[in-house]
Amino acid sequence: MPSGTDSATKWKGSREAWLDAAFELLLDSGVESVRILPLAKRLKVSRTSFYWFFKDREALLDALIERWREKNTQGLVRQTEAYAESITEAILNVFDCWLNPELFDSPLEFAMRSWALQSGEVASEIDTADEIRIEALTRMFERFDYEQLAANVRGRTIYLTQIGYISMKTQEALEVRMQRIPAYVEIFTGQAPQPRELQRFQARHGHAMEDAQVASGTAGH
Repeated sequence: MPSGTDSATKWKGSREAWLDAAFELLLDSGVESVRILPLAKRLKVSRTSFYWFFKDREALLDALIERWREKNTQGLVRQTEAYAESITEAILNVFDCWLNPELFDSPLEFAMRSWALQSGEVASEIDTADEIRIEALTRMFERFDYEQLAANVRGRTIYLTQIGYISMKTQEALEVRMQRIPAYVEIFTGQAPQPRELQRFQARHGHAMEDAQVASGTAGH
């Protein structure tokens, strides 16, 4: 027999369950669809149970923003700070974000930027996130002795390129993207990635490039 706590959880859900359902609605239909009654129906719980976890809908939306901030902004910042022996390896750490949704959620980023078109508050959050992310990329280049202006321009170029991918909903097969990675790295850093760096990157994403391409470091040129 389930305990009293288990029964209560089933009746009212959990804070994380409400947030997960809210994210699903945000991604599916935009922020206007993120409302208490549809969420309660999705979770199959009482509408009033929402108030165990959130004061009101605005509190839920604030929690959505906070989760996005932690997932995408801090996820990207952490990757810029990850250990790397070279700038090319550091860039590949950042590229992990674009291939691993556990590090950076691109559909969520698109949904948040769409929401920002309707909300000045969210637009301000986006502006702040952009500044933090570009600054983190700039610092990454500076650690590898790039001059400050060059570091900032390179960081902005990497970031705005990826935001363009997200905003345009560009779809690429993994094989195609992997072929282009070495060229992107060289364009962004001015240096070709080492074969061992590419091999480690590919292994992290369950992909093995042709040995000749890896050895030359010129796949996608």
